Amino acid sequence: MRISCSYDRTALRPRILHLGFGAFARAHPMVYLHHGLAAAGGDWGVVAARLNSGVDALDALDQADGLYHVAEADGDTITLREIGVLTGSCHPVRDGAAALPALIASASMSLILLTITEKGYCTKAGALDVDHPGIRADLAGGAPSTAIGVIVAGLAQRRTAVHGGLTILSCDNQPHNGALTRAAVLDFAGALDPELAHWISTHVRFPSSMVDRIVPAMTDDGRAVIRDALDAEDPNAILCEPFRQWVIEDDFAGDIPPFAAGGALLVPDVRPFEEMKLRLLNGAHTTLAWLGQLLGHETVSDCIQDNDLRTALRHLMLAEQAPTLTLPGGIDIVAYADDLLTRFANPRLRHRLAQIAMDSSQKMPQRLLAPIAQNIAADRDCSISSLALAAWIKGLRDLAPIDDPRQAELYAAAASDTPVTSVLALPGLLPEPLHDCTVLTGPVLEAYARLEETGATATLAATLTHVSPAEAAQ
Repeated sequence: MRISCSYDRTALRPRILHLGFGAFARAHPMVYLHHGLAAAGGDWGVVAARLNSGVDALDALDQADGLYHVAEADGDTITLREIGVLTGSCHPVRDGAAALPALIASASMSLILLTITEKGYCTKAGALDVDHPGIRADLAGGAPSTAIGVIVAGLAQRRTAVHGGLTILSCDNQPHNGALTRAAVLDFAGALDPELAHWISTHVRFPSSMVDRIVPAMTDDGRAVIRDALDAEDPNAILCEPFRQWVIEDDFAGDIPPFAAGGALLVPDVRPFEEMKLRLLNGAHTTLAWLGQLLGHETVSDCIQDNDLRTALRHLMLAEQAPTLTLPGGIDIVAYADDLLTRFANPRLRHRLAQIAMDSSQKMPQRLLAPIAQNIAADRDCSISSLALAAWIKGLRDLAPIDDPRQAELYAAAASDTPVTSVLALPGLLPEPLHDCTVLTGPVLEAYARLEETGATATLAATLTHVSPAEAAQ
């Protein structure tokens, strides 16, 4: 099925700036805005922006007048939606370093959306990492190069122009992402000008949000699926699963875009939703990213065809992750976990494990290590979580190198004579309760030794002997 854009694009103004405009941005927040405009109308246009790479991708969108297709596909159906929310694009390499701060300061701008990945916030222990090279350079003066530096530069101009506050909404997979964004922005502004930091604290809002939609990087297979369904080429199109969810903290400065009309849920507290998704979906993905590769699999859907791996994931979700959660009202956690496994099995997506494995040092603390700490404190099982950590460290030694902001120190630690203890001893990786914790290192050392001695298949089978029949039930 093909559905064309139905709202009046000529009415759109540049009211939203989306920093980090990649595949997920196209397939998730833009789709919610698309449906919201179709249902409620409005002038909420979007400027797509990138900071480093991606100039060619933005140029291609401009050449298509900002129109592109989102293909929502599963094993049986495919729906093509023409998305028309974009009013333009901006990139400092192409448009100059002053362009993005000027956009943020413009009178019509009301919202900044962020999909800049965990490392893009330049934080450490919940605050701005003032030792980050990009942050140091931005604070030293000159054209800002980090997202935080660009945002603060724009807010400073906005304050001078007396255009009032706006909303900065993170769509990245981090706990309390709104509070984290606020801390990074205020820390940076405070280092430059305490009065600017006070103005931001008073006039700018930083709601948290939880986003959920599986959107793999585009491949030749994905492009072929879209070409066949569209009967034409669309180099800007994105392939994703039909499922989507967006839970947003209801804390905006001024007008709210029609996200709720497009299907988003606005709530007082996002935390129960974000922790459930981060630990069950993202924790399972990170486990698959390394253990699945060691087992010889390439994609998430390949992994779900492996019965032992599917059983291990279900145990991880229900026996190791779910007990650490305060669940949102009305959630059937068993049904939620089984629905995730069904979504993971989607054969159309070809979600590559190597893509998910990127930046794992930024993902492990919230996805696996925090729940491990809670389970150890409660004397609960951590067998699959421990195997996931061991597989990560084994993968650092044996698999092709993966991009990570801590790449050099990770690979050096993994290549040492004591890979497990060396990786786990890296500063800032383990949460405080796990420091010097032999209850963690013992099982990880044991799982790693088994991976070394017998391989991933035998190690997984041996680990599953500790899973009760009820936990393993399919």
